[in-house]
Amino acid sequence: MPQLFLGSIFAIIISLLAYKAKSLDKSGAIAATVEGILIFGLGGWEWAILLLAFFISSSALSKMFKARKKGLKEKFDKGSRRDAMQVLGNGGLAAIFATLNYFFPDTHWTWLGFAAALAAVNADTWATELGVLNPTRPRMITNLKQKVEKGTSGGVSVMGTFASLAGSVLIGILAGIFSPNGNILPIFTLITLAGLLGALFDSYLGATVQAIYHCPSCEKETERHPIHLCGTETRFKRGFKWLTNDWVNFACATTGVLIALVF
Repeated sequence: MPQLFLGSIFAIIISLLAYKAKSLDKSGAIAATVEGILIFGLGGWEWAILLLAFFISSSALSKMFKARKKGLKEKFDKGSRRDAMQVLGNGGLAAIFATLNYFFPDTHWTWLGFAAALAAVNADTWATELGVLNPTRPRMITNLKQKVEKGTSGGVSVMGTFASLAGSVLIGILAGIFSPNGNILPIFTLITLAGLLGALFDSYLGATVQAIYHCPSCEKETERHPIHLCGTETRFKRGFKWLTNDWVNFACATTGVLIALVF
């Protein structure tokens, strides 16, 4: 199949370039190649455009404003170089819908599911990367009153929310333009809304049930386990131990999909 062959070559090239640019580690490059083969090879160039929009924009944002984000690394579970679990958590569901489209061609729901999954994770990524630049401290999404340190799971801010909306809008626009049935405005609206709500649900999970740890040496709350950046062993504080940030990202994408397909 020419499309699958060309899609595979394209996926390998993109993953190698991302690995060379230090946006992916080795496991992440392998996972991205598999996802790319499924999306590029089974979906087609329209599907590839949405995936590239997410991957390129999120990778670029993770490298921007490094000086201002330097002190926040201790908060996050992993660095800007994505591993396999991060790749699968963000793009795994989208790859599933690209595969389903191969078995159910010309069905609108596969495109909606695919676009909504990417819109949600793109909205979440933009909020994470740009929200920390907000001049004031964020507030917990559960009550919007409690102020927390920048980078805290579940913290939201005005800048972060607008960044989340912008990330969702980007995928929504592309989803509408390249939609198989051509209904640009309704699809743009639906995907944008699904992406934004998916990202907000991600923040809610981060504030309530995501696994969060505490560093007794730095007296800091963190997602890192078992060892903090300072070298101290972190202690479990709250949430479900199995619910890491990667699973929260997957739940974010799933929420976006459910909203899009239900509406």
